[in-house]
Amino acid sequence: MRFVDREKETARLQQLLKADSPSFVIIRGRRRIGKSTLIGKVLGEKDIYFEADRTDPVNQMAGLSRMVAHVFPGFDDAVYRDWRALLAAINHRVTERITLCLDEFPYLAEGTPSLPSVIQGLLDSGTDKLRYNLILCGSSQQMMHNLTHDESSPLYGRTDADFGMKAIPVNYLKEALDLDPQTCIEYYAVWGGVPRYWKLAESSASLRDAIWEHALSDMGALYEEPQRLFRDDMRDIVKTSTIMSVVGSGVNRLSEIAARLGEPATNLSRPLAKLIDLGYLEKEVPFGESPKSSKRSLYRIADPFLHFYNKFVVPNKSFIELRRFVPVSAAYERDFPGHVGYWWEHICRDAVSGNEIDGVAYGICRRWWGKITMTDKEGKPKSKDIELDVVAESLDHSTILIGECKWTAGENGRLLTNAIRKIVPFLPFVNGKKVIVKLFTKVRPEEDQGNSLLPSDVLRLLG
Repeated sequence: MRFVDREKETARLQQLLKADSPSFVIIRGRRRIGKSTLIGKVLGEKDIYFEADRTDPVNQMAGLSRMVAHVFPGFDDAVYRDWRALLAAINHRVTERITLCLDEFPYLAEGTPSLPSVIQGLLDSGTDKLRYNLILCGSSQQMMHNLTHDESSPLYGRTDADFGMKAIPVNYLKEALDLDPQTCIEYYAVWGGVPRYWKLAESSASLRDAIWEHALSDMGALYEEPQRLFRDDMRDIVKTSTIMSVVGSGVNRLSEIAARLGEPATNLSRPLAKLIDLGYLEKEVPFGESPKSSKRSLYRIADPFLHFYNKFVVPNKSFIELRRFVPVSAAYERDFPGHVGYWWEHICRDAVSGNEIDGVAYGICRRWWGKITMTDKEGKPKSKDIELDVVAESLDHSTILIGECKWTAGENGRLLTNAIRKIVPFLPFVNGKKVIVKLFTKVRPEEDQGNSLLPSDVLRLLG
């Protein structure tokens, strides 16, 4: 699989490691997001990489000593009484700049809570200045973030760089796996922007094969993936998994989620906020409303794989465990196109947000849902529920873009466009602005009105 998207991070990290004085760097992000791969791109043969585990400090220090011995022979002949002695000993052996990377640092800090203070002492020492670059890396997003952003942390404000690694945008998936635009959208709807998932999928003959091998099998590499992710940051994995399962089943309002869990809504504020901070949930409000004050907000799963998992794996776990694949296959065949369609909408909104289309630059794009009052054939007012997939306002506030997303073949462009134009005069946010109608379709529709954007167009907008 090609290494994609991380060019800026790679260049910046290389620059830091070659600076005139040693650099202290934090690299954080969810599991499988590509942290170790990035580090591997910049470390040389004389650098030291150590991946920690959840063993006791004595064993951890012995493991690091063995890795250091590959660079400084005999280093592991000594037994180091604590982390201060070990890290100082490395400093005394360094004669030319090297880099020490401690991966899964949260495991080390679990066993030795004073370790951040030890590192602070090394960084601040006026008599024995640090001679090597130090990289701390970890999958516990909250712990790694707090290391340098929490004012009470010993390492607060001491980093030369803090890399918060995010999911890779969908357009890079096309390049990484050499996919056509349609197939790229389908792959992204399952694997999202997580490069490790891409790598797993690459080894299979097709997307369907990859799904059945890695997700819909009790022997699959990703069958227990959510629990691994939540274990890094959440204390109550059962409650977290329950919230994700409830939201994934289509229960999206706070009051409804609370009712399903049998708890007051106030009890859910903190876990929901944390899941949003971690990038696993998102809070959606209709176009034109404030996320802080809107009373119509919905909670949705923000990660494609976790959305797929809660839609297809969780409801069918009993069948999967028994290896009764007929009902699992039936659910997959019935619901998978709709799942891709959901993420197609998401991708289209991302493509419009902050982009220029036909010479018009737009702000953040959102969905809109609500009631409008139209008149029937007899001239009587009639209330109607409306959902719009794509709504964005131009940066100069003169134009509104309204779009419909379809992940099916055989659509009629004229009928879809006319259906949107028919409701435009009754939408509360139009207010006399110019309205542009766009169709985001899997294939070019029949009677295309020249306003259709296909997967290739959307991916081009993204990148």
